[in-house]
Amino acid sequence: MKKNFLLQALVLGTALTVMAACGNKQAAGAKAVADENAAPAVMPMGQPSLETSQVWKDVNYAGDDQAYHTCDIYLPKVKKKSYPVVIHIYGSAWFSNNGKGGADLNTIVRTLLEAGYAVVCPNHRSSMDAPWPAQIHDIKAVIRFVRGEAKRYKFDKSFIATSGFSSGGHLASVAATTSHLSEAQVGTVKIDLEGGIGAYTGKSSAVNAACDWSGPIDLTAMDCGQHMSMGPSSPEDVLLQAKLSEEPDKYLSLSANTYIDAQDPPIIIFHGERDNVVPCCQGKRFFEQLQEAGVTTQATFVPEGGHGMGMYSQENLDKMVAFLNAARK
Repeated sequence: MKKNFLLQALVLGTALTVMAACGNKQAAGAKAVADENAAPAVMPMGQPSLETSQVWKDVNYAGDDQAYHTCDIYLPKVKKKSYPVVIHIYGSAWFSNNGKGGADLNTIVRTLLEAGYAVVCPNHRSSMDAPWPAQIHDIKAVIRFVRGEAKRYKFDKSFIATSGFSSGGHLASVAATTSHLSEAQVGTVKIDLEGGIGAYTGKSSAVNAACDWSGPIDLTAMDCGQHMSMGPSSPEDVLLQAKLSEEPDKYLSLSANTYIDAQDPPIIIFHGERDNVVPCCQGKRFFEQLQEAGVTTQATFVPEGGHGMGMYSQENLDKMVAFLNAARK
């Protein structure tokens, strides 16, 4: 199985296909992820031409020499003194540590830039590099980096949002629901949610809003609806180095909905009704739980939407921008 995992990570890195957040890690699963009902290529073969005023590539947010701790920074074409920020995270089933160069640039990133947002696309450690919670530690480090380097990169640190597709949507959502938590006791598991990555550990890692595009939310219930058949291990098994039947609290510690409370920032959800990789019931239950907790939320469930396919309509992209604009007010 390990060879299959490494092969799929390689496939991700060469942009031939994409593993989505709950994809089968065997060859048959990888093929299914590429079909019309599964994930679109999150890593396009050609780089899009984005209209920007400034771009920085491969900026290290952790102060080390690791590629998985780098990010790309894009500023809108219209020059301003500072810009509100959206950190957009690629999807990869947590298998890729270098997907920032193709993180929905033609859709989400382009739309955010046109709407006047600075966009930061970070890499993060994969499940092959380190188990959970290393991945959220990296994203929290990116958030702190944005605050710490606001002057240099013209970031308006009064508004920082997270966004992501598939496993990136999971990380964006966890960042939001743990905005005011540095650690938590989840059953038998004590989890450090902050980490100590980077030079700005004294800065806040809270966010002001989040956009969840097709993300897995409750990792204890990935079979809640139509879903791909699994092999002996799921991507979350690999990430946690565990089995749900044996260590359920680890899966709760991975789940964004575990941490929901009334202090959470506004969260918008997009999910396809025909998503057979991350079942739509993941997004629907997340929406219900946010509403129950009194969190400002909005959701769009696309009847014909798959795992990314049919999700990035202009209407949905406009909804995202409108939601972020409202959160800024």
